[in-house]
Amino acid sequence: MKTIFYAATALIVSLATASAHDIAKAGPAYDTKDAKVTLVYEHPLPDVPGKSVKGVIVEYGPGGYSSAHTHAKSALIYATVLEGAIESAVNGDETRTFKAGENFTELPGDRHDVSANASKTEPAKLLAVFVVDTDDAVLTTPRKP
Repeated sequence: MKTIFYAATALIVSLATASAHDIAKAGPAYDTKDAKVTLVYEHPLPDVPGKSVKGVIVEYGPGGYSSAHTHAKSALIYATVLEGAIESAVNGDETRTFKAGENFTELPGDRHDVSANASKTEPAKLLAVFVVDTDDAVLTTPRKP
């Protein structure tokens, strides 16, 4: 499974500049500012019935953010910052800033408390690679305050 995950991640990174073919599905509307989320890749994992890999590009304008949220219950997420810097906090931990080339992981069931552009003047972009149950159509759900 680990080999498949690394191979899928490498493939998605190479496809990250491909044109988007769909907007990533989200649950009910939640608060965002200058945030664009685009599904750029989706493929069932070979030899892992019921699992798929989905690549999502998240772009934040200066000062952009997404409110607190969770992801599909099956989601294992590996995120890499492609441009700028992203502030992230998960499960009540302290907010960390990740710069271009750095990455972080979210495990199934994690609560994403902070997801924001660290800059008020420059854009930021990240690639989130989801390994999820194939039937999980809703990838992001807002958390109630």
